[in-house]
Amino acid sequence: MSQVLARAAKAPVLSRFGWLMGLYAENHARMQRLFAPGGLACGRYVSSIDDGLDVQLEVLEHFAYTSELRMSYGLVDPRTGMSDPSASLRLYRDARQIEATHCYAGRRWQDVIGMYPPPARILDHRLRMNTFLGKWLQYLAERGHGVATLRANEACDQAVPAENA
Repeated sequence: MSQVLARAAKAPVLSRFGWLMGLYAENHARMQRLFAPGGLACGRYVSSIDDGLDVQLEVLEHFAYTSELRMSYGLVDPRTGMSDPSASLRLYRDARQIEATHCYAGRRWQDVIGMYPPPARILDHRLRMNTFLGKWLQYLAERGHGVATLRANEACDQAVPAENA
């Protein structure tokens, strides 16, 4: 019995930060399978599966190693006028990670964690946002959204950097 306990005590422990980095990598894989956003030009895209809940994906900007995205449904919060739910995303093409930097699901981050939260609360909030993103991406894939259902809605002239396409 003591050998079993000794072996269990030596098992690696994943920190909350390590867990968060794992979520970023899992969400990147899900997003790549779903919409392959790293290869999309800047602009607005819509994925429609005729269920009345179109997914809007906006590629805001491409940089050398990252891309800024926004994902939402076509629903608007009547009180604030914001897309609800929505997520602002940063795609790290070189690290193969995607991070939900902001999520709006009825409340702004300031209302959720306060204006000057301690670091532990920020980490917890990032874990919740990126867990939400993972579940949302999984749900969209299960419903049938994907590259085949994605069409350009409004494109701009900025192209994907050639070395990162």
